[in-house]
Amino acid sequence: MKLNIALLAGDGIGPEVIDQAVKVSEAIAKKFNHEIVWTTGITGAAAIDAVGDPYPDETHDVCMNADAVLFGAIGDPKYDNDPSAKVRPEQGLLKMRKKLGLFANVRPTFTFPSLIDNSPLKRERIEGTDLVFIRELTGGIYFGEKGRRDEGETAFDNCVYTKHEVKRLAEKGFKLAMSRSKRLCCVDKANVLETSRLWRETVQEMEKDYPEVEVSYEFVDAVAMRLVQWPNSYDVLITENLFGDILTDEASVISGSMGLMPSASIGEHTSLFEPIHGSYPQAAGLDIANPLAAVLSAAMMFEDAFGLKDEAEAIRAVVNKSLVEGIITEDLSGNNKSYKTSEVGDWLANNL
Repeated sequence: MKLNIALLAGDGIGPEVIDQAVKVSEAIAKKFNHEIVWTTGITGAAAIDAVGDPYPDETHDVCMNADAVLFGAIGDPKYDNDPSAKVRPEQGLLKMRKKLGLFANVRPTFTFPSLIDNSPLKRERIEGTDLVFIRELTGGIYFGEKGRRDEGETAFDNCVYTKHEVKRLAEKGFKLAMSRSKRLCCVDKANVLETSRLWRETVQEMEKDYPEVEVSYEFVDAVAMRLVQWPNSYDVLITENLFGDILTDEASVISGSMGLMPSASIGEHTSLFEPIHGSYPQAAGLDIANPLAAVLSAAMMFEDAFGLKDEAEAIRAVVNKSLVEGIITEDLSGNNKSYKTSEVGDWLANNL
C-alpha cells in the first residue's frame, strides 16, 4: 500500500521525537511491504520565524493532500513570555484544527505493567486502567468571541456550541463505546452552564440510537476527582474543549510519563496523529526526550487512518519490549541506565 503522510515536526523536541516515529514507520513499511511518501510542512514558532505565520497556506495544502498527518509539537518560550505578542505558535494549532475540521481529539490513557510503579498514583488505584477521552476540538471557549472593554479593565471569552457540534462528537463516543465495553460518560457542568445543558440534552436524545450503551452523566469537577481515585472505573468519556484540555492532561500522568501517551485528532478532511506532550523546549536538541508517545501515535495512524491493525500491533509490541528490557530515556530510568532519544528510535526500528 502507498501511504501519503504529511510530516509536521513543529517546535522544541518535536523534530527529535518525530524523527524516531519516522524510523519506526519506515521499518514497518519495509516489514509489511508498504511505501510511505512523506511530505514536510512547517508550523508553530518555526513557521513564524520563517514566514510570519504559524500555519501557512503551503502547510495546509500539504495536509489537505495527505492521507494522514503526523505531528510533533508547537510552542516556544520566547512567545510564552511575551504577553504582547500578536502572533503565537498556538494560534497555528487552533487554525490547523479549524481549517482541517479536526473536531474530535481521541486521547487514550492506559498503563504499562513494567512501569506501573512509575505513576504518582498507587498501584492498586490504577491497575487495569484503559480509558479514552474524546474531546471536542473546534468549538467552545477557545473559538468563541473574546475581547476587552472598559479600557482593558474587563475581559471576556464566550463559550458557544451548536447542537451539530455536540452530536458529531457524541457519535464518535457512542461508536467507540460500542467497540469497547459499551460504557460512555458525558462530562459537563450542566448545573451551571447553558452549553453543558445543550450537551446533556443532545446526548440524552441520542441514547435511543445506541440502546446497548450504558450512558452516565458527571460534572467535570467530580470526574477530575475520580480520575485520581478510580481511573479504571471509566472507559469512554466525551466532553467539550476546555474541560477536555484539562482532564486529558490530568489523566496523562496515570501512566507515569506524558512521554508515553499518543493521540489522534479526527477531522472532516484528514486526521492528525500526535504525542500528547508539548514542545518541552528545555530538552530541545539534547537528545533526551522520550519518543515513545510519538511512536505510539504512528501506531494509531497505521490503524485508524489506514486500517493496518497488524502494523499497529507490531509497533505496540516492540514499544512494550523496549520498556521491559529497559531501553528507555531518562524520564523513565530513575537510577538505572538511560538511552538517548535517537538510540531508543534505532533500537525500536532494528527490533522490528
